[in-house]
Amino acid sequence: MKRKTAIDLDGTMLPLMEEFYSVQGEGFHAGKPAYFVRIGGCDVGCYWCDVKESWSAKLHPLASADQIIQNAIACPAKAIVVTGGEPLMYPLDYFSKGLRAAGLQTYLETSGSHPLSGEWDWICLSPKKKSPPKGQIYPLADELKVIVFEALDFEWAEQNAALVGEKCYISLQPEWSRMDKVIPLIVEYVLEHPRWNISLQSHKFMHIP
Repeated sequence: MKRKTAIDLDGTMLPLMEEFYSVQGEGFHAGKPAYFVRIGGCDVGCYWCDVKESWSAKLHPLASADQIIQNAIACPAKAIVVTGGEPLMYPLDYFSKGLRAAGLQTYLETSGSHPLSGEWDWICLSPKKKSPPKGQIYPLADELKVIVFEALDFEWAEQNAALVGEKCYISLQPEWSRMDKVIPLIVEYVLEHPRWNISLQSHKFMHIP
């Protein structure tokens, strides 16, 4: 039987790359325990991506959204982070409603390159130049996290910051492989532009997923 594609899926089944219980390592909620669900499939293709194995949805079996919800419910922490890949490649209304009905706090991490679906307590928008966010997500973003690979990325960060709401938490995060080169640039930029915060991938320092 031919495998269903992202377009065919109704959200009751999702290409699941991995799910695990860990501590949020970056952004506004760094340090908080949560259940992580990584959905396979991404058409953005950042060359510095550290989870390139998530790009092809075909590599990841379809899993029942209901079963993922049950797995999250069994977790001690009542927060779930839905990430990818790019999770918005799929309709997430069914999944997110089920999570919220179970009393879980729902956190979405997305590039915003596809239309927003689902109901979320927190939306972390991490925009990518190769496939910019859809305009509808900007005013809904609770957090803007821009990856800095080089100095030119500060201009990209400001372009996106101009589109989010005033209460949106905004941060600059060094691309992991260029930490030594870009951290001094980020520190200098944040000191000169104090609206910005710095996000670090602390889970990598702690050697946890």
